[in-house]
Amino acid sequence: MKRGKKYRKILESLEKNKLYSVDEALKIIKKNKSAKFDEAVEVHLKLGINPKKGEEQMRGSVVLPFGIGKTKRIAVATSIKTAEAKEAGADLVGAEDLIEKIKAEKIDFDVLVATSEMMPKLAPVAKILGPRGLMPNAKTETITDKIKETVEMLKKGKINFKNDDTANIHQVIGRVSFEEKKLKENYEVFLDAVKKAAPAARKGKLILNISICSTMGPGIKINF
Repeated sequence: MKRGKKYRKILESLEKNKLYSVDEALKIIKKNKSAKFDEAVEVHLKLGINPKKGEEQMRGSVVLPFGIGKTKRIAVATSIKTAEAKEAGADLVGAEDLIEKIKAEKIDFDVLVATSEMMPKLAPVAKILGPRGLMPNAKTETITDKIKETVEMLKKGKINFKNDDTANIHQVIGRVSFEEKKLKENYEVFLDAVKKAAPAARKGKLILNISICSTMGPGIKINF
């Protein structure tokens, strides 16, 4: 893949094989912002787990102190808490009608929350929601009857994370426009949540390496 001049310039400025501190990495990212839009700041973790083993899967959630700079669109699947969901600020609320939209792949939301009575009804669309990371799950507290509390927390910056098929976790922790101290605090809170979500069945080191980058920039390897 051919990279642009700005990307190559940043890459050339990085010391080969050096592990940077979080503070150094964030300074480099902010100093070298090049896109016309407010780029996301992303953390990429390589984990020492076997993603093919169900008992080693990583999944969790955490509220980042300063959010990620983007308001998530929240959908709620419920037949009993409709008024509560709307009052809490959910962007889309429905039951069978919402499921029909999902079947048609009209998915205009970033997170799907469901009350427990809706879970059997969501089973037919699990193959659509699952690959997108949108299937409600008890571990990420998106299966709940505490709809008001859950929607409000998601709006405040609660994120859900899980490993992919290659044992990596990719997570946005803010925007390049954020102050460095806010990005650092979001990073530290996220990393702590990942450590707490470590599966008991895992053996050896949990996190093998960490890199931080902006949307358009190269990854910077972190000393941790």
